[in-house]
Amino acid sequence: MSVRIAPSLLSADFARLADALAMAEEGGADLVHVDVMDGHFVPNLTIGPPVVKAVRRATRLPLDVHLMIEKPEETLERYLDAGGDWISVHVEATRHLQRCLETIRRGGAKAGAAINPGTPVGALAAAWGDLDLALIMSVNPGFGGQAFLRGSVARVRRARAAAAEAGGMAVIEVDGGVDAGNAAELVEAGAEILVAGTAIYGQGDPVSAIEKLRAAARGGVRV
Repeated sequence: MSVRIAPSLLSADFARLADALAMAEEGGADLVHVDVMDGHFVPNLTIGPPVVKAVRRATRLPLDVHLMIEKPEETLERYLDAGGDWISVHVEATRHLQRCLETIRRGGAKAGAAINPGTPVGALAAAWGDLDLALIMSVNPGFGGQAFLRGSVARVRRARAAAAEAGGMAVIEVDGGVDAGNAAELVEAGAEILVAGTAIYGQGDPVSAIEKLRAAARGGVRV
């Protein structure tokens, strides 16, 4: 199993996003994680489609767009047009999960569903066949720099097992408090994409931080 590293721009300097993207590329990142927050679903407000579009022009890396917004079905087309390669919506934020996933796939992107720490993994039960990505939040979403919730490892393991049992091919992604200290454990539990913000952009040398995180993650790879 390979592990992909996705630096989160939420922890980068928003006045120097081009530099942050260049460091992600130099460090060998596999994706760039873009957090979109609306100030309603989560208590923070970040960026929208115009900035996502600008980020798309500034990097060759795939964009992993995480929509922390209410009623994502109303604006999905805008994020597809902006260049999202992977787009995830929260199961807690929509009554029409399958419709959202269908819209994302029809738009040419990989479709993901995210769940908050308080949401049972079983909330994804009806969607495994439609998912390219299952995003397990390991902090309560809304702010960067939060401490990793230890129960998230077991949730990743349950998600991996549930996906396999359902015959789904969804990649398991983890977002929140991920660092070199928990990377191997998460990968061993079944995580295939590690999102890291502070552990990369909060360090003096983000390029080396990406390499350190990948090296730590390899310790959990099953061969």
